Amino acid sequence: MNMANEKKLEWILRIGVAGEFLGHGVFAVLGKADWIKWTEQLTGLDTATATTFMLVVGIVDILLAILVLVKPMKPILLWMAFWGFWTALVRPIVGLPIWDFIERFANWAAPLALYYFYKSEK
Repeated sequence: MNMANEKKLEWILRIGVAGEFLGHGVFAVLGKADWIKWTEQLTGLDTATATTFMLVVGIVDILLAILVLVKPMKPILLWMAFWGFWTALVRPIVGLPIWDFIERFANWAAPLALYYFYKSEK
């Protein structure tokens, strides 16, 4: 692959990962009701604490979205892959069909692909 195509691939992945984390971050900051309910269900937190937790998660996700555009770092990309996997896996854990997990494979695969893209650079 030539250098121009590598840069295009890099930016497609960076924009995709940033978009995923920005979108989820905004939903979390806005207090998406299902996510607060799932947080309560999985942790036993009360609604107020689950809402605060979701706010913090949302802020972190938004910061990660910005970071991946400004200066992506391999350890952060691994965290994003883990977090994307976990948040996708939450769906069947809380009772949604397994297809809700499968549909979200890109949530963890895109940051993982970007991690390996950087890992393979010389």
